[in-house]
Amino acid sequence: MNRALRSQYLAALGLESWTLRRGPVAGASALPQPAAVPLQPPLPVADLGWAELRAAVAACTRCPLSATRTQTVFGVGSVEATWLIVGEAPGAEEDRQGEPFVGRAGQLLNAMLRAIGLQREQVFIANVLKCRPPRNRDPAPLEAAQCLPYLEQQIALLKPRIMLAVGRISAQNLLRTDVSLGRLRGQVHHFGVSRVPLVVTYHPAYLLREPAEKRKAWQDLQFAREVCSGVQR
Repeated sequence: MNRALRSQYLAALGLESWTLRRGPVAGASALPQPAAVPLQPPLPVADLGWAELRAAVAACTRCPLSATRTQTVFGVGSVEATWLIVGEAPGAEEDRQGEPFVGRAGQLLNAMLRAIGLQREQVFIANVLKCRPPRNRDPAPLEAAQCLPYLEQQIALLKPRIMLAVGRISAQNLLRTDVSLGRLRGQVHHFGVSRVPLVVTYHPAYLLREPAEKRKAWQDLQFAREVCSGVQR
């Protein structure tokens, strides 16, 4: 991450940045510097209900992804759900339809949920990012930081018993870590000030490429179901 984006990301998270002071490097002034993305003020969404929050997401221009999206992808499902499924970001089809986890990955996710007795309509499904990154690249840290308050307010409204982070990018952004997905699996993490129990598993798109890992995903789902059944509201 370059220094400008690192400083902006830390500022978006309310963290103090520091730099190592040293003498000038020969020829450094000739190096092109990326244009800084101006930081937005803190996002005032803590008092918004579902309808107002959806409208705020649809009108969002807090990062450059607003210029390349077809539409925002707010999330889908029951606002009374006990399960919250969180992916990383919309793909091309999600960007067109305005709904997360459609296509083959969505069909597999639906099958995974049915395997533990849940229908898609019974859970709430969202992403870390509400806009599609161009060419389906990984979300940039600044984009995730700017978008996270929307997800945090969805969680505050939903009050889920369990969060299921699907995929490495989702898990690492939610838990603010660079630990591998393999090491994050099989344990209960907690998210946010309300410390919602969070379990990590593989992304359905990855499972389509690596079907041998479906057994591990099934173990994760069973574990998440056990965690959910033991958590009181």
